[in-house]
Amino acid sequence: MTPADIKAMAKLQPYWWEAAEPDPISAQDPPEAADVVIIGGGYAGLNAAMELARNGTEALVLDAERIGFGASTRSGGMVSGGVNLGKHGTLPPAETAAMMEEAAESYRNFQMIIEREDIECFHQKTGRFVGAHCRSAYADMKERVAGLNAQIPESAWLVPESEMQDEIRTDYYRGGFALHNSGGVHPALYHQGLAKATRKAGAMTRDGIRVTGVDGKRGAFVVKTERGEIRAKEVLAATNGYTSGATPALQRRVIPVESNIIATEELGEDVVQSCFPTLRMTADSCRLLSYYRPSPDRKRVIFGGRVGFTPGTPLEVKAAGLYARMTRIFPQIAGCKVTHAWGGNVAFTFDFIPHIGERDGVHYALGCNGSGVVMMSHLGRMAARKILGGDNKPSVFDRTVHFKTRPLYFGSPWFLPAVGTWYRLRDWMDRAVIG
Repeated sequence: MTPADIKAMAKLQPYWWEAAEPDPISAQDPPEAADVVIIGGGYAGLNAAMELARNGTEALVLDAERIGFGASTRSGGMVSGGVNLGKHGTLPPAETAAMMEEAAESYRNFQMIIEREDIECFHQKTGRFVGAHCRSAYADMKERVAGLNAQIPESAWLVPESEMQDEIRTDYYRGGFALHNSGGVHPALYHQGLAKATRKAGAMTRDGIRVTGVDGKRGAFVVKTERGEIRAKEVLAATNGYTSGATPALQRRVIPVESNIIATEELGEDVVQSCFPTLRMTADSCRLLSYYRPSPDRKRVIFGGRVGFTPGTPLEVKAAGLYARMTRIFPQIAGCKVTHAWGGNVAFTFDFIPHIGERDGVHYALGCNGSGVVMMSHLGRMAARKILGGDNKPSVFDRTVHFKTRPLYFGSPWFLPAVGTWYRLRDWMDRAVIG
């Protein structure tokens, strides 16, 4: 499909909103004060508010848009216990192991919240397959699989190229690896259920209220908004890829990167299963990552990725790029139509590690690095427990002193177009030269 085809035929909004579109802005005024003001109504903000409210602390969630308008309802809905942790970093092995252990625990907590709050969101623990885009990438996967199995024995295994058709029906990859501790969820239904559970616990949510600044200190904050000031004892920033100049020190520490997704028309369960014999969530090793999956009803393909970082590129152009990539991997569905195309911001950190902590008295939960459903849920909960002061086991992601920025970076990622061009060239070279 061409950009013109997509613009004419597809809805330029998330497919997930067909089942759970965020509620219209209520225009309800915020209270004059709250114990804790949470900036951001995504997974992190709602989990934090629910944890605070369940422990008797007054929590107020503010969002500049509709609650759930941002990345939480725009993701691919792929969940795991930290498979991407340490993928790019150079942490000491003991620290990486501790992070992997906590990430595995975060997935168990995610499942517990779904069950406890009776959230119907199509959580399917299918596992995940990661395809190697070249033979050197497959060789590198041996170390990753060993590391995953060191944490949870027999949780991951290599899939040689000769056996790949049993995992995914494509000739595009040079093998890969699969793992058990992963699955899929309907991200908008999960968010909708969280919002209901958060309000039921006693927390307040207010939408259409943009925070413009935070003054004061712990115990005596003034949260400035476009609709007045709010007094707070504590403030938590849970804005991730939408972090703004309202918290400038935090804006300098996260890199917003747009990720785009398309949804095909209904292809039928037989066609989808012929592409995904195991029905696993799927991603690959490319620098310009692709990630894709069957829809929860297993009738469509949901295909996402990063197609470039040039500002101002129309959504339909990015969607056409994803369509070309999808049909290169699955030529058997070439010619199918795209019904939805959308995008949303994820937040990367300079060390590729998620972070909770405190800066200038403001708490934060930031930096999912593209794996946000479980991790941002966990970071929000852990940040709330830190505010409550009752957690005997600090989070390994509480790394305030390590949450660094870089010179000349002030929150606008001017370098991304060059990075995208370089990544595209490297991915092409890997396949052309290494094979």
